[in-house]
Amino acid sequence: QLQASGGGLVQAGGSLRLSCAISGFTFDDYAVAWFRQAPGKEREGVSCISKTDGTTYYADSVKGRFTISSDNAKNTVYLQMNSLRPEDTAVYYCAVDSSDLFDSWGAQHEYDYWGQGTQVTVSS
Repeated sequence: QLQASGGGLVQAGGSLRLSCAISGFTFDDYAVAWFRQAPGKEREGVSCISKTDGTTYYADSVKGRFTISSDNAKNTVYLQMNSLRPEDTAVYYCAVDSSDLFDSWGAQHEYDYWGQGTQVTVSS
């Protein structure tokens, strides 16, 4: 089970930290990603972290502003979002690739478990 939380309303330039609490899984190697979907747009990959070796990936649109991290003791993955912009407004989802063998980290079909979304709204 994936439980995403931490969304909310923030002004442009502000920060939010999303959390994805993972429970009920016993994978050896897996990856966790954040996706987002804005109204009228396709879901897109935002960031990903390999739990196998800690490698991180970011969409160009968030590089330098967002940071993905994990707390193994809490089995939680975080997405720290700084310098937020109105175009970051979307529903954010976390997802797990239970094999960590993806060809493309940003492709939805690589992920076999999804959490519910959390709304992030950035006002101008």
